[in-house]
Amino acid sequence: MRMPSSLPIALRALRRNTLQTALTVAGMTIGVAAVLAMIAIGTGARAAIEDQIRAAGMNLIVVTAGNYKVKATDDFGGGAVEPSAALRLLSLFEATLLAHPEDDPMEKHDHPTARQRLGDSEAGLGSAATLTSADADAIRRIGGVQYVAEGLHQNAHVKNGAKRWFTRLHGTDQQLPLIRRAWVFRTGHFFTAREQSRAEQVIVLGTVAAERLFGDADPVGRDVTIWNQPFRVVGVVTTTSWMIAPAAGDDQFDAVYIPFRTMHRLLNVTKLNDITITAASTGEVTRIMTDVTTLLRTRHRIADNAPDDFTVTTQARQALARGGLRPDVARAVVGNVAGLEKVTLEQLGRTLDRATSTMALLLAAIAAVSLVVGGIGIMNVMLLSITDRTREIGIRRAVGARRRDVRSQFVLEAVALSVAGGLMGVIVGLAAAAGLSRYLRWSTTVSPEAILLSVGVAAAVGIFFGWYPAKQAAALDPIQSLRRE
Repeated sequence: MRMPSSLPIALRALRRNTLQTALTVAGMTIGVAAVLAMIAIGTGARAAIEDQIRAAGMNLIVVTAGNYKVKATDDFGGGAVEPSAALRLLSLFEATLLAHPEDDPMEKHDHPTARQRLGDSEAGLGSAATLTSADADAIRRIGGVQYVAEGLHQNAHVKNGAKRWFTRLHGTDQQLPLIRRAWVFRTGHFFTAREQSRAEQVIVLGTVAAERLFGDADPVGRDVTIWNQPFRVVGVVTTTSWMIAPAAGDDQFDAVYIPFRTMHRLLNVTKLNDITITAASTGEVTRIMTDVTTLLRTRHRIADNAPDDFTVTTQARQALARGGLRPDVARAVVGNVAGLEKVTLEQLGRTLDRATSTMALLLAAIAAVSLVVGGIGIMNVMLLSITDRTREIGIRRAVGARRRDVRSQFVLEAVALSVAGGLMGVIVGLAAAAGLSRYLRWSTTVSPEAILLSVGVAAAVGIFFGWYPAKQAAALDPIQSLRRE
C-alpha cells in the first residue's frame, strides 16, 4: 500500500473520532497561535526600536559641498565642523584654491542665480559646489550603505492663490521617505521615480506648510506656485513619532519637497548642495564615512596634501558644532568624535541587536512550550487510538498490508492533526497579533517566514510525536491483533 492510498484511510480514521480529533487540533492551534503571536511581538518590538534609532538620525551621514576646514594632522579622522565666522575667514586664506565653474542660470524665472544658489566656486573650497548625482550613484555602491538621497535647498515663497508662505524648499530624491523613517503621509504620497526621471513639476508639502497654504482642506491634486512655476501637490507628509513634533521652521514639516532633477532643470544647474546617506547598521557609520571620504577624494581628483572640497558629517558632529562651544573647543571635541561614534553607535547597535534577539527568542521559547504540550497530546491520542484499533490493524495486516503501510497511516494521521492545527493556529495567531496592535498599541510584525516556520514546526511536531505510536502499531503481531476483542 502506497502513500496516496494511506492518506484517505488516515483521514477516514480521524473523522470517526470527531471529538478526540477536534480536541487534539485545538491543542496544536493554541500552540502555533502562541508561537506566531510571540514572534510577531518580538519582531515588532525590534523593528520599533530600530525605527526610533533611525528616526533619531543615529545612522545618518550627510555629505555637504564645500569645506572651510584645511587638511590638518589633528583631525583624528573627525572630518570638518561648522566653524565660527573668524575661523571660516582664516580657513579661506589657508585653503588651496580649487575652481569648479558652475552652470549659468536661466534668466526667465524669478529664482536665484547658480552662484547665489550653490555657492561661488571661485571663492575657495568653503563654498565650492562640487557634488553631483554621479557622486551619489557611486556612494550607493559602497557596502553597508542603505539609502542615498541627493539634495538642493533654498528658501522660497510658495503661493496658493492669495496665500503665500515663506518656507524651505528641498530638491531631493524619491528615497528620502525611506531615510526619514518617522514620516507618514497624512494624504497622498511622495513623488515617484518616474516623476523624478522626467523632472516633473510635482511637490510634497510638509504638514505645517500645507496648513498655512490650505488650512484644513486636502491639497492633493491642487496647484501651488514657486518661481512663477505651477507645481501639482501629490502628498502631505507628517509624523507620528514622539521624538519629532512638526513645528514652524523645523526644516522637515515646515518645508516642501520637489524632485531634484526638476530643481536642476529650473535652475539650470547640475550640482548638489548635499548627499544624505543612511547606514544599514549603526555600527557601520564610522567605516562608511571613511569610505565615502576616500571615494569622493578619488572622484574629485584631490591630491594627497590638499584638503577635501566637501564635508562629511553625522548627527553627533552637527550637534556638537551647533552647541555654542568655542571654535577651538568644538574643533578638538569633534576631531575625536570618530572614536566616540565608534564606541557609542557600534556598542549601542550591537547591544540592541542582542537584547531584541534575546527577547524574541525568549518569547518564542515560552510559546514553544504550548507546541510541546500539543505534541504530547498527539502522542497520547495516537497511542490510545492504537489500543482501540488493534483488531483493525490485524485485519489490515491479514489482507496484505505491510508494516510500513501501517506505520505510514499512523504517521499521516499525526501529521494531518498537527498541520490542521498549524493552519488554524496561523489564523488565530494573525488575529491575535492584529488585536494586540490595534487595542494595546503594541508594535507587531508578522512576516511570511514566520508563518511558514510556524506551519513547518507544527508538521515536524506531528512527525516527531507520531513516529513512536506508528512504530508501535506496525510492530503488532497480526494473529494476536485478530484475537483482540
